[in-house]
Amino acid sequence: MDHIEFAIALDGASRGTQLMDEAEIIARLKADDLAWVHLHADHEVTPGWMAEHLTFVEPPTRKALTAEVTRPRAFAVDDGLMVILRGMNLNPGSEPEDMVSLRLFLNPARIISLSRRPLKSVTELREQIAVSRGPETPGAFLANLVDRLGTRIDDAVMQLADQVDDLEEEVIAAPRPDHRAKVVSHRQEVIDLRRYLAPQRDALAWLAHVGHPVLTKADRRRLAEAHDRLVRVVEELESMRDALVVLRDEIEAVVQEKLNRNLYLLSILSAIFLPLGFLTGLMGINLGGMPGAEGRWAFWVFTFLLALVAGLQLWILRRLKWI
Repeated sequence: MDHIEFAIALDGASRGTQLMDEAEIIARLKADDLAWVHLHADHEVTPGWMAEHLTFVEPPTRKALTAEVTRPRAFAVDDGLMVILRGMNLNPGSEPEDMVSLRLFLNPARIISLSRRPLKSVTELREQIAVSRGPETPGAFLANLVDRLGTRIDDAVMQLADQVDDLEEEVIAAPRPDHRAKVVSHRQEVIDLRRYLAPQRDALAWLAHVGHPVLTKADRRRLAEAHDRLVRVVEELESMRDALVVLRDEIEAVVQEKLNRNLYLLSILSAIFLPLGFLTGLMGINLGGMPGAEGRWAFWVFTFLLALVAGLQLWILRRLKWI
């Protein structure tokens, strides 16, 4: 039974009871009492088990629930709802922006959920239900889960926003080339988060306004609040994306200015030493008749003339305002 992570009763006399036996789980899924079963989406047994025992779920929906690659969306399926959401990846050694896919099928008597990696929001909701304090309807279950996912998304995005603000202050105060790596890293995080949260925003908007029997008016109000919160999160991500583009341009401008300054200094030095090099080369040829070749003070006189030429060059460059 490795493909079943857990199963738990949501109503009736056994509310909050974890179902341990596979036969009991299958029987509960066929009954009218509400139950929640959470499956491992990447287990090799899961697709076949669903095809055999979840006949109330249409084949295209079962395929979507076990798909390797998903994006957030929601749509109605007969008397149920198919919902795919994303949650922050808070597993050890993972990046939070590498969001975990949570696939859900809900109808009045059953909740089927699948994920490839653990989600703290699912674990917390399971613990709450285990002490009979959790939701008792599929709509309340969905709204509660969306709230928990949204809280962690809010926390992660606000933490990222603080990091971007700190980086912006550093760049404004004293931009450095090593800031580029931080900008690239933060931009990648923003892109990854927005890739999933923008369609999740649209899915919540649809859920908040659809008149489906699984969702009560109170459930839709909670989903509307969650949608509004996610709209603000996506707007914050877009604001961060724009700010990081400006920071990237600022850092590149500083790097380019520094490079230009170095090239400018090299050009000045080349301009100064080019005639000096020409004169020393000319006076260094080993041919008869070189003036001063036998003179005692010829070297010092020539050195003085070189210094005089260098000084004249510096005066001309300053007059031209090149330095």
